[in-house]
Amino acid sequence: MAGESGNEQPQGFSNRIEKVAIVGAGGQVGKHIVEHLLKTGKHVVTAIARPSSTSKLPEGVQVARADYSGDDDAALVEALRGQQALIITMSVAAPSDTMSKLVRAAAKAGVPYVLPNWFGLDAANDSLCNDTFLSQNRDSICAEIKSLGVSSYLLLVCNFWYEFSLGGGPDRYGFDFKKRSFVLFDDGNVAINTSTWPQCGRAIANLLSLKEVPDDETDRSPTLSQFRNGSIYISSFRVSQRDMFESVKHVTRTTDTDWTITHESAEQRWKDSKAALQQGNMNAFTKMLYSRIFFPNDDGDYQSTRGLHNDLLGLTVEDLHEFTAIGVRMGENGEVAQSH
Repeated sequence: MAGESGNEQPQGFSNRIEKVAIVGAGGQVGKHIVEHLLKTGKHVVTAIARPSSTSKLPEGVQVARADYSGDDDAALVEALRGQQALIITMSVAAPSDTMSKLVRAAAKAGVPYVLPNWFGLDAANDSLCNDTFLSQNRDSICAEIKSLGVSSYLLLVCNFWYEFSLGGGPDRYGFDFKKRSFVLFDDGNVAINTSTWPQCGRAIANLLSLKEVPDDETDRSPTLSQFRNGSIYISSFRVSQRDMFESVKHVTRTTDTDWTITHESAEQRWKDSKAALQQGNMNAFTKMLYSRIFFPNDDGDYQSTRGLHNDLLGLTVEDLHEFTAIGVRMGENGEVAQSH
């Protein structure tokens, strides 16, 4: 970019992100991102889909088909040419080299912003990322994007998805709605940030609706460029397990006596599941990941330590009970896989 303000750019510069490509547009969080991007009326959204994909996409989304399973990235590069941002949302089960293929293609196509598959923990918290085996993934993808010298990365720190995690079994937020059982980690009073799928969608849509750079040297309004190669901190709720339980009881019209309540140490859960993971039991990953965030050291409460960008992005204040009800339904219907 020629300079750091709009009046220093070449003729024709619009100072906003208009063309956005997304991988995983029909997925759990991807569909919410697409929905809110379209709602802004400011973006042309293109879903990058494999030729064999049958995912149902919202009306108004353009589709570019490209097979990026092999080494030939010509179709993918062509699909990304002219795009200003690439959003990558993928299953954790996706092939390990897929992310690298996508960011390399984005660089070849000249895409200035990439949101890699990071929707979760505080990427700037090295201790937390090390303890959850996420540091290598974070470091490798961010280093690759920077080394290619074309794109800037944007990481969404939203912690775990609330409705998904609430309904996702005892290895996540401790609830089993079919059995009406609840595991309290320690005293259950450790507060963490947690975000809903719609809030994540709104955050990315509003982020990409900011001006790219200040209009001139006197412009102090928020811009997309201020987040280059960094994190955006958002949250729906700052809650403890006990707060969640109160909401669950409200939604289900139950009391403590209707539930089987047990207590476990978050640290011991983390140690045990980490050991199982290191011995090859990949089903222990979810329990390890979630247990670590409930340590009583504020690692899960970045709102108190770093602040949030909710106001800057104009995010909605959501109703806890509304999304608790969604999580309860998901748990009762078995809509969430019990482990990754």
